[in-house]
Amino acid sequence: MRIYPGTQRFLERHSRASAYARVFQPGKPPPVPADTLGAVSDDERHAQANALLGTAATTRTRIGSADSERASRRWWDADADQYHQTHADFLGVDSPGGEFVWCPEGLHEGDMHFLGDVTGKSVLEIGCGSAPCSRWLAGQGAHPIGLDVSMGMLARGVAAMAQGGPRVPLVQAGAEALPFADESFDLACSAFGGVPFVADSALVMREVARVLKPGGRWVFSVNHPMRWIFPDDPGEAGLVARIPYFDRTPYVEVDGDGVPTYVEHHRTIGDRVREIVGAGLILLDIVEPDWPEWLDREWGQWSPLRGEIFPGTALFVTEKPGRA
Repeated sequence: MRIYPGTQRFLERHSRASAYARVFQPGKPPPVPADTLGAVSDDERHAQANALLGTAATTRTRIGSADSERASRRWWDADADQYHQTHADFLGVDSPGGEFVWCPEGLHEGDMHFLGDVTGKSVLEIGCGSAPCSRWLAGQGAHPIGLDVSMGMLARGVAAMAQGGPRVPLVQAGAEALPFADESFDLACSAFGGVPFVADSALVMREVARVLKPGGRWVFSVNHPMRWIFPDDPGEAGLVARIPYFDRTPYVEVDGDGVPTYVEHHRTIGDRVREIVGAGLILLDIVEPDWPEWLDREWGQWSPLRGEIFPGTALFVTEKPGRA
């Protein structure tokens, strides 16, 4: 098994600190049974957001684009401070050059080059959070723009850039209606960004295809769809399938009045492929990272125990056809 030098250095730097044992939490627990409400367990990682938003229960229910985006904006605004208290160092937010890590398995763009040569390229990062990936791209000679629905997350990125290093433009907007002209970007990317949190991810694919130049590449990583069927647990309890893979009903957290405070949407591998092809893009690769043999830490629901058995991440490499 190949160990990419940059990835190993990066993860080894952080895996020794207990604070980062559960550092990468791009997803939330899978849904509870349909039409069932249950009390949300006390989650110290998100206690501040849960308290601010009054999160009281979880359910599975259909939810449209507007309500889904509203919930995501409120959630990430509320969670931004506590999220960065735990995650900023791992994500490279306060590093002068940022970092670009695709997934909990530690794949780093500096080693993987999924985007190809970024020098001089215009890049759109969707769901950039506090923009460590965009800042890393800028340090490699690219011209990135970071887009995120949460002003709280973007403000954290602005504060980090004020300390030095590359500065990149940041835009507050949703992924289903990109505020850019046709064929504006050479490349687009999303590392556990907006894709799992939107109601209409097929529309995101069409929007990305619209703003990409011919020959442009679109690469995004998400929780592996098969993770949906297992509890969000890195231990043995997380090895037992409990939720139907084919049930696309979103996972939703709600407040005491039933207003959504957090939403995550499920798509199967086949759904993702159809969305990509339906947008007129070419699917070049689906990467399912192995768990690194030398990584013995748990990362949220990711762990060596689960990683030996099934993948935790799916990474899609796509391209817009060039002009004839």
